[in-house]
Amino acid sequence: MTASGAGTGAPPRPLVLAAVKGVHTLAWLTVEACVVHLLVAGLTGRSGPRVTASAVVVAAETAVFAGNGFRCPLTDVAERYGAADGSVTDIFLPEWFAHRLPAIHAPLLVLIAALHLRNLRDRRQRPALRRAPG
Repeated sequence: MTASGAGTGAPPRPLVLAAVKGVHTLAWLTVEACVVHLLVAGLTGRSGPRVTASAVVVAAETAVFAGNGFRCPLTDVAERYGAADGSVTDIFLPEWFAHRLPAIHAPLLVLIAALHLRNLRDRRQRPALRRAPG
């Protein structure tokens, strides 16, 4: 697909494309905020409803991304409205960074999972270490 909209029969629509980029950037920032929150919570041993909500957001985004063949679904929309190519060009990020997001996220998600599993294990062991009042 080219920036001319070849393949769709439609002319490029820069304002619509800018809107798609804006929505995608907002979604990306939301997911990134959740990833940072999960990382900090995992490092500090915190849990609660906010951690659960962040985990649900990140898991849903990961499932959508993986379920779409490791391609953002909004990429097709951006291409339809004139993006030159689909590889994460529908967000306002430097290209070198955008192309590396999956490679950055995969180890981060593994680290986050390991931290929270450690915290859960530690919480389960704590009651066994306490003495009965007496």
